[in-house]
Amino acid sequence: MLKLAMFSAAVSATAAFAPAGIHTTKSALHSTPGDIPADIPQPPAIKAINGWVPDENAKCYGLPGAVAPTGYFDPLGFAQSGITLNEIKRNRESEVMHGRVAMLAAVGYLVGESFPGPFGLTGPANEQLAQVPAFPFTLLTGLIAAAELKRATIGWVEPDFANWSKTLWTLRDNYYPGDLGFDPLGLKPSDPKKFADMQTRELQNGRLAMIGAGMCAQEIFNHRTIIGTIDFYNKVFSGVNPYESCGDGVIC
Repeated sequence: MLKLAMFSAAVSATAAFAPAGIHTTKSALHSTPGDIPADIPQPPAIKAINGWVPDENAKCYGLPGAVAPTGYFDPLGFAQSGITLNEIKRNRESEVMHGRVAMLAAVGYLVGESFPGPFGLTGPANEQLAQVPAFPFTLLTGLIAAAELKRATIGWVEPDFANWSKTLWTLRDNYYPGDLGFDPLGLKPSDPKKFADMQTRELQNGRLAMIGAGMCAQEIFNHRTIIGTIDFYNKVFSGVNPYESCGDGVIC
């Protein structure tokens, strides 16, 4: 009996200094979707647009357009670290649209100067716009304005004058820069990889066309058509002074 009493006392003393039981709980990081209460708002899932998911850790948020050997050539910092997604999309929108206009202009200069067209336009393309009759000129201007307005409603958020700073110059979240949905020839690929390759080609051709816009400055300087300058450059590359036959103050 005495031994039993002593054993019971020893067990009680040991239990008094024993650590409390460890209870495991699940944190939000280790919880399964069913463990998270339904009333806690979840961040919206980022949807891919033409296969592109904006990645803030990637150059230009992962938009295509970089090619060897320059890669992401950005000496002026238009896509520098810290720039917002909307600014990146807006810059790309500007690049794509200006590239398309430049490509049309490069072809239009050559075609317009080679064929007189319905209005019998002649001379350098820079001087042909002034030769267009008033009615066709007004009609053309109206069509351009309507097309630009339509483009703006597709890609841009409508400005809210009560919240001007947050809505001005803002592109829609679901809008891919340059994708207006206008594809009458069905050239747009459905495969994201092929789409990225096609856009890169478009960007490169557009960039080259924008550089080629120097032909506009050339016509302002020498008042000659693009094709009419062939003789000029033949002399330049032959080592002949192309201005030797020009009189003082004469642009030739």
